[in-house]
Amino acid sequence: MEPIKDHLSRPLRDIRISVTDQCNFRCSYCMPAEIFGPDFAFLPKEEYLTFDEIYELVLAMGDLGVEKVRLTGGEPLLRKNLHELIAKLNKIESIKDIALTTNAMLLPKYAMKLKEAGLKRVNVSMDAIEEEVFKKMNGRSVSTKPVLKGIAAAREAGLEVKINMVVQKGVNDDQIVPMASYFKDKGITLRFIEFMDVGSTNGWKLSSVVTKKEIVDILDKHFPVEPLNEAYFGEVASRYRYAGTNIEVGVISSVSDSFCSSCTRARISADGKLYTCLFATEGYDLKPLMRNALSMDEVSNAISALWNKRRDRYSDERTEETAKNRPKIEMSYIGG
Repeated sequence: MEPIKDHLSRPLRDIRISVTDQCNFRCSYCMPAEIFGPDFAFLPKEEYLTFDEIYELVLAMGDLGVEKVRLTGGEPLLRKNLHELIAKLNKIESIKDIALTTNAMLLPKYAMKLKEAGLKRVNVSMDAIEEEVFKKMNGRSVSTKPVLKGIAAAREAGLEVKINMVVQKGVNDDQIVPMASYFKDKGITLRFIEFMDVGSTNGWKLSSVVTKKEIVDILDKHFPVEPLNEAYFGEVASRYRYAGTNIEVGVISSVSDSFCSSCTRARISADGKLYTCLFATEGYDLKPLMRNALSMDEVSNAISALWNKRRDRYSDERTEETAKNRPKIEMSYIGG
């Protein structure tokens, strides 16, 4: 079967799968504590896709051109025996890259198992290196120490590590240089992410956005950077390297420099809904496909039909008014 494309010739290449909607942080970006407090009702476990169902979906999507799988959450390492799912996915010939987005706190316990199962990379969410800023942002006064310990454990296990930092003006923009300095010295790729209006609860305002240009200008004053070419079609990060080194730094710029026309990414929530955009208002329930004993071809064809209908261009069309008035699915539900 040929890889599928939509009206803007965007192949489906990359799938993000949320394996749980629960998290052990309540960070200000995707799970603000005032909304996701201790009494918040998360999905019942029986609503989650099983590992077998996830495997079958990825197998079907591999026939459509998917090569990359990212497991997300919530915090994916809260899903019991996650390494078993990774081992299953690693057996799918069409899948070239399996990665995990995590807050790193459970990596000392699981990093080696994940590596042995076939995981290649962890993307660690970390929005500050200074203690007080980090504690304020994660909403639970958690120190940086367990996160840095998790990063070290991942590297010791042989996993590639990338750090993702969401930058909010007046909140943690003073951490751009300290974060860059710390991870440059460690030889770890850091990616800055413009503050986006994901979901409807993070209090997004355009005035809170530090743009890609502003971030690169700040970096360049302290550590001269050189632009790099796009590594593949649909790459969302603008990549740079620190001059005179092979250490990369990047910026993801959905707000100031959108990339809708080259987006090759779909998302599946923990309860099996397919979202063709991070800013979607609704998803397509895939569980009936998986639980009605359909053939792999039938599942592939159904997903192909959904992707071919996609017309998502939210980042191209965003205004402060649409951000306020258009409901969007929460990031903790579909992952990053």
